[in-house]
Amino acid sequence: MKSVIGVSQNIGEDLKNVLRILERYGSERNVEEMKRFGIVSKAKILGVPKPVLRKIAKKISVNHELALKLWETNIHEARILASLIADPKKVDENLMEKWVRDFDNWDICDQRVFNLFWRTSLAYRKAVEWSLRSEEFVRRAGFVLMAKLAMSDKRANDSVFKNFLPYLLEGARDNRKYVVKAVSWALRRIGRRSPRLREKVLKLAEEIERIGTGNARYIARETIRELTKQKK
Repeated sequence: MKSVIGVSQNIGEDLKNVLRILERYGSERNVEEMKRFGIVSKAKILGVPKPVLRKIAKKISVNHELALKLWETNIHEARILASLIADPKKVDENLMEKWVRDFDNWDICDQRVFNLFWRTSLAYRKAVEWSLRSEEFVRRAGFVLMAKLAMSDKRANDSVFKNFLPYLLEGARDNRKYVVKAVSWALRRIGRRSPRLREKVLKLAEEIERIGTGNARYIARETIRELTKQKK
């Protein structure tokens, strides 16, 4: 991994070095294990462990140009690494939309959101916009953004999360597994921010339960159980 430490002035050479390292740390056994957890993709999956990706990213630091090149490789782990070294200040709406269209599993979706998207100036707007989209992993990205912002944006006012609640109610009507889990996640994280939000989320959970589908009841039960337990 030493070849990554001193990133050269040649972006082509940097890209080749990183890809060689990713190939070296890939594992077919890990690829098979990832499949068991629903991580399949049109992109090539090498099976590189996340701690290795984070270690590589730490050695590279921020390198937005390299991040752009890594995304274009169509390699799953290269795309996750790209999310770790991209500069959020240089991520505009066109770039976010370009990347989100390529999401085809929960792993690349969540990693992109957690490592990068929530840090951008467009995070709150895209959380709402994407939550209304029809594509499964674009919609998931919207709700995961809501969850991550609730977890990590400590300066945000409760009102911005209150504004997410109608979109979460609508999301609870979706029957796709990865959307359902993201809605549940976002509700629980928002409810944990403050007593006032907890009460609002618990009330919403009761409304979601009345939707009557199995997935809606799952969301409601998970939310009520976690937030009621927290209150005690």
